[in-house]
Amino acid sequence: MSETVDTVEKKDEKVGVGEYIKQTRAEIDKVSFPSSEDVRGTTFIVILNVIFFAIFLFLVDQGWVYFFRAIEWIVNRLAGL
Repeated sequence: MSETVDTVEKKDEKVGVGEYIKQTRAEIDKVSFPSSEDVRGTTFIVILNVIFFAIFLFLVDQGWVYFFRAIEWIVNRLAGL
């Protein structure tokens, strides 16, 4: 918690461009990037999920269409239209 407060308090200080670049590079060095194999794997999973949910939602939508058409047909039969 104190680190957050210290960071907020330090934002009020004026920092030169050179110091800003040094701090930015230090933060970039802390970042860990995924390997290309990890990116391929997660991309494959995302594409499969998109395809699955597209098909699933299409089928659910078609089910509702058939359901409401059946209700419309029943109402028209009962009303004599």
